[in-house]
Amino acid sequence: MSTQLRPALVLFAALSVVTGIAYPLVVTGIAQTIFPERANGSLKVVDGKERGSRLIGQPFSAPGYFWSRPSATSPAPYDASGSTGSNLGPTNPALVTAVHDRVATLRQADPTLTELIPVDLVTTSGSGLDPDISVAAALVQVNRVAAARGVPAERLRQLVQALSQGRTLGFLGEPRVNVLLLNLALDRLRP
Repeated sequence: MSTQLRPALVLFAALSVVTGIAYPLVVTGIAQTIFPERANGSLKVVDGKERGSRLIGQPFSAPGYFWSRPSATSPAPYDASGSTGSNLGPTNPALVTAVHDRVATLRQADPTLTELIPVDLVTTSGSGLDPDISVAAALVQVNRVAAARGVPAERLRQLVQALSQGRTLGFLGEPRVNVLLLNLALDRLRP
């Protein structure tokens, strides 16, 4: 038995060092060298203060800000440690009620809103952490944000278009805008 135990322990120790120490250090070193911003969470720092990550949605609810896609994470919205979707199917009464409530909240926040509300403003994503909304979802909010900030709506439409990102690789997904970046630009426009 001791003839088998010694090689097993040596192999266990060697693999522990390789897979538990050496490999993570090499991968971290490569990531920090090649993609330092992404490796550190794509944090946005303004005036020396972290304002959030470009990769994780933020809970904006004031009328003077663009609102993010709803989050289904628990116990708090946009909690990266609890990333999850709602798992509610399209005919589930709880989802139907939640969507109706979100539509009512959007219309109450902007009584002039008569357009159809894009689906990404009233439904959660699979991760519950989406940092982006569709360009249409941002444009639907322009009048509310413009009224709250005293900024011309056309100026905000231009800001949304300027910060819009096209489809990934030119054909995947839809054009989108990062809500955190949009709201930070909004603060620079008129704090």
